[in-house]
Amino acid sequence: MFCYQCQETAQGKGCTIKGVCGKEPQTAALMDLLLYVTRGEAIVNSALREKGMADIRISRQLLDALFCTITNANFDDNAIKERIESALAMKTDLIKIAKKHSIVLPNCDEVNFFIHSSDYEKKAAEVGIMTEINEDIRSLKQLVAYGIKGAAAYAEHALNLGYEDEAIYAMIENALSKISRKDISADELTGLALGMGECGVKAMALLDKANTTFFGNPEITKVNIGVSSNPGILISGHDLKDMEELLEQTAGTGVDIYTHSEMLPAHYYPAFKKYPHFIGNYGNAWWKQREEFESFNGVILFTTNCLVPPLKSATYTNRIYTTGSAGLAGAKHIPARKDGKPKDFSALIEHAKKCLPPKEIEKGEIIGGFAHNQVLALADKVVDAVKSGAIKKFIVMAGCDGRMKSREYYTDFASALPKDTVILTAGCAKYRYNKLPLGDIGGIPRVLDAGQCNDSYSLVVIALALKEAFGLENVNELPIVYNIAWYEQKAVIVLLALLSLGIKNIHLGPTLPAFLSPNVTKVLVENFGIGGTSTVIEDIKNWI
Repeated sequence: MFCYQCQETAQGKGCTIKGVCGKEPQTAALMDLLLYVTRGEAIVNSALREKGMADIRISRQLLDALFCTITNANFDDNAIKERIESALAMKTDLIKIAKKHSIVLPNCDEVNFFIHSSDYEKKAAEVGIMTEINEDIRSLKQLVAYGIKGAAAYAEHALNLGYEDEAIYAMIENALSKISRKDISADELTGLALGMGECGVKAMALLDKANTTFFGNPEITKVNIGVSSNPGILISGHDLKDMEELLEQTAGTGVDIYTHSEMLPAHYYPAFKKYPHFIGNYGNAWWKQREEFESFNGVILFTTNCLVPPLKSATYTNRIYTTGSAGLAGAKHIPARKDGKPKDFSALIEHAKKCLPPKEIEKGEIIGGFAHNQVLALADKVVDAVKSGAIKKFIVMAGCDGRMKSREYYTDFASALPKDTVILTAGCAKYRYNKLPLGDIGGIPRVLDAGQCNDSYSLVVIALALKEAFGLENVNELPIVYNIAWYEQKAVIVLLALLSLGIKNIHLGPTLPAFLSPNVTKVLVENFGIGGTSTVIEDIKNWI
């Protein structure tokens, strides 16, 4: 086993015995093999695409396969094996089509590979990360691969709402094909990484369009963090289509719905405000779930990643359900939609009715809903505050939260910021400071929460609008500091998206990715101004 795709990887180098996330070695091996098989599919479908014959079913299947390998998404070996079998079967069909039309396919192992499941372990050992010997090429290939995973995740959310873009599929498949090449150069890979950044912008824009078309533009909302006296279902992950269907099916049942972690921004959408049993948000970021799920007492539904395998002593294990890309051995999995019909959440609802109400762990409200449409509606007020000197700087503190004690830096940083600064945030990094009494500036809250990690796109739209409002030629001339916390692959695609848009001088923490080799890090520093973090005092002194 070797995995270093997340920020918490063992000793800052790589997990080799067991994943810090809880991933077992055999699970990691199966994921390596699944990624290998998807590269083969992508190579064949890309060849068909050149002839106008790409199979969109393959493109859609790739999204799911890639998403399930993201950190904290799927811990179910059988579910991963099923995806491998499905991918191999679909590749067989593709190859038959190619041969029928005399399309010449690359003669590579990714295309030619077909094997029985009993030999998976042996093959997985031959296709893992460390089989690429050159450190810099390996580093760049993984940077691209993790960007691909992040873009696939956002594209799948859009697909669940009926939105898709062939250009995104083509970019993902092209990138998967190219990182399979043995002769690809560092310069080609660097360009490919920026290309994936462009793909990330497209995917996030598509998802933003899908979400706002279906559920309305997020609006300023106060979210309850207390509880009711009814039994509840706690929905985690990111998928808003699952949220909608769960709310519809629980209406009038006596079961209340609460959001967890990255699902908090669901409260900001107008479409969800019509449900009186949509009570509020329970708990904090994903990494606190082991303690908070115990006290919730009710059913927990994971729609995507952010799942932490329960301890053997946990009492909530039998209350976990998964759906979509999420998976946990032993947990009940809700099947995908068929024939345009909603997912069937009846099992969760009946289970929840038998549970005790949640135990209250906090009271009060938090405010959010500052996506681009809402902030642009306040643009004149924001611009006036900047021109008058009431707001001196915007600090983008988007990204992920995590378990490391070093992440207390972000709470301390937010607390220590001068009172004439405003934090722009998206993602679960917000839980480090969204409950602090930071106040407002002339009615503008000092923490403007745009939403989920994919809503980092909103922050880009806001920055570009401010650039126009101030008549600047370059977005880097704005009074904005980027202090971003990263954890997993969706944060990687956000970073690549920012770089592709020309945004420079981004500070990334709490540590730089282990998958960046010294030489690759040097390129990012010299060309894009990428940097790390220091102490709160030093960073505020140097940046603000």
